[in-house]
Amino acid sequence: MNGKKIGYDLNHKFCQISYYNEEQQEPITMETVVDNYQIPLVVGKKGSNWLIGSDAKRLAVLKQGYVAENLYQKALDQEKVRWGNDCYDAIWLLAKFIEGSLASFEQIDEIVFTVPSLTEDISKILKGIGQRIGVPKQNIYVQDYKESFCNYMLSQPKELWQYEAALFHCDRHEVKAYMLRKLNTGFGRRKGAFVTVDEVASAQMQELAAIYPVLNVDRAKDADQCFKQFVQGVFSKKLVSSVFLVGEGFENNWYPQSLKVLCNGRRAFIGNNLYSKGACYTAYKRSLSDLEGPVYLDETKMMEQICLKMRTQGQDKWTPIVTWGTRWYEADTQFEILLEDAEDIEIHIESLVKNEMKVERVSLQGLPKRAKYTLRLQVKVLFQDEKTCKITLKDIGFGEFFAPSEFESETTIHLGGSNGQYHSLS
Repeated sequence: MNGKKIGYDLNHKFCQISYYNEEQQEPITMETVVDNYQIPLVVGKKGSNWLIGSDAKRLAVLKQGYVAENLYQKALDQEKVRWGNDCYDAIWLLAKFIEGSLASFEQIDEIVFTVPSLTEDISKILKGIGQRIGVPKQNIYVQDYKESFCNYMLSQPKELWQYEAALFHCDRHEVKAYMLRKLNTGFGRRKGAFVTVDEVASAQMQELAAIYPVLNVDRAKDADQCFKQFVQGVFSKKLVSSVFLVGEGFENNWYPQSLKVLCNGRRAFIGNNLYSKGACYTAYKRSLSDLEGPVYLDETKMMEQICLKMRTQGQDKWTPIVTWGTRWYEADTQFEILLEDAEDIEIHIESLVKNEMKVERVSLQGLPKRAKYTLRLQVKVLFQDEKTCKITLKDIGFGEFFAPSEFESETTIHLGGSNGQYHSLS
């Protein structure tokens, strides 16, 4: 396949892959069989042959070779999997599965993994696997289902998210409701420049478990009534432009009365590939040099932005070196700057929560005197934790003309972290 930008949905049961089609300018989801995009998260080995998905599951049925399941959790727990005399790290087996599932793609330039809920551990695991399959580190990103929903929606016609957009995720036991909404905040930016996705309600529905795999008519009516009341509660006093239904719980048409409420004055969609497509849209947007559109925020994202004044194309402007919406453990960076005559460097820290800016000045005392644009500094940005950022400036010389001096300066910037900050945004 020629898709170079990949959205990869990975959860405890299966994976799903969407790739960006440059001609159609939209994601296409890879089918495994007709009308089915899901690859079971199973890896197996028969002799020297490695198998994944349904082929691996067949080994278990036929009791041939070795099979490993539940790889997602086992990788998180850093477990070992023993097959006869062989022992494998679960992370290695997960990498083997992901590598096999992407084998049909000739080249991958950008990949975005999406998972049900994001942790620093799963992010590190998937970024490591992405590098193993040959994707550059800076072109690998990991997000959760909520961010995938957001990026999917922001790539749709604006009338679908003019007000709030709703997502209902249903498995065979539980239904959860999410809302995409605009945040009424911003540091000198237009209203709607920041968006978020909230989980607004959830409910255990015992009736759902009873109507699978054979549809029980009476239980289905009970489940429909419960879901209808759930939807009415979610939509109460809200303007909702569109509704999306995802998850295996919506596969059987057991909710005709609920559907009437869902479609009343709004457009409704059902499908099981929204998350991988949302991740694919993220991969496409990240490949662009100029990112436009609203910034997604949640409780894991930074509420501060750190800027330096830089000259770009002949114009001086404050350029973010750490942007709003970045996760602190993904914000480390390193780059070089050329200086004019200056006694210090000014750093701006802009806070969305406090809607204010503070200034840090870094003295350049000790730098040698040179002509303009022959002072070259290396800038390192390193986060120790979500509240502590260290910025180091170091003279690295100017080629063969000027050797590096001993100048090095370190500045510690104290940030607010995520302690309740996100939840204080309106």
